Amino acid sequence: MNHLPGPPEDEATLLKRAQGLAGLTLETLAAKADLPMPANLKRDKGWVGMLLERHLGASAGSKAEQDFAHLGIELKTIPIDASGKPLETTFVCVAPLTGNSGVTWLTSHVRHKLARVLWIPVEGERTIPLSERRVGAPLLWSPSPDEDEMLRQDWEELMDMIVLGQVERITARHGAWLQIRPKAANSKALTEGIGDHGQPILTLPRGFYLKKSFTGPLLARHFLL
Repeated sequence: MNHLPGPPEDEATLLKRAQGLAGLTLETLAAKADLPMPANLKRDKGWVGMLLERHLGASAGSKAEQDFAHLGIELKTIPIDASGKPLETTFVCVAPLTGNSGVTWLTSHVRHKLARVLWIPVEGERTIPLSERRVGAPLLWSPSPDEDEMLRQDWEELMDMIVLGQVERITARHGAWLQIRPKAANSKALTEGIGDHGQPILTLPRGFYLKKSFTGPLLARHFLL
């Protein structure tokens, strides 16, 4: 029978729990949580995050709010290579393609999600079997004024393109730190967007992602790689 913790009462408790996971393998954590290990992460992309959520006592509520909504903290697991560099971009939230009049950076979902983040690096190199991958030391982070400003500029550039009907022209190269790209399991999952003449169009759902050019230096600064 597993005895996993309830929601952490404060930030210090959450950080202490996260620090207690550092150095442990995913197999060890899965056994403690009575969670079957997938063969790989191809079909179970969110499995590592779910496993850590259980150990940290995240409220498995609606994904529209933060993972630890009562603390205002979002959990982000980040797969890293042997030198501690991120292996992929980090999903932030779904990008709204319609109904964006009056939305500002200050009230945006992206800013809300990134206000306070518990980053947990996890070994992610394919040469390491999933069961043997270890969890790294956690980092509790909020954007500095400079980081907030850079993210705001990216967000405004990308949202302007969406509002002006240029969603189909957005590529992963737009934005210095924040990018928008399709987020759909298959190309048939279409959603409503705005075309270049202001007409409704059907397009792939999009998501906001943090580029490795942001998360790489962030991890390096804090872990002094």
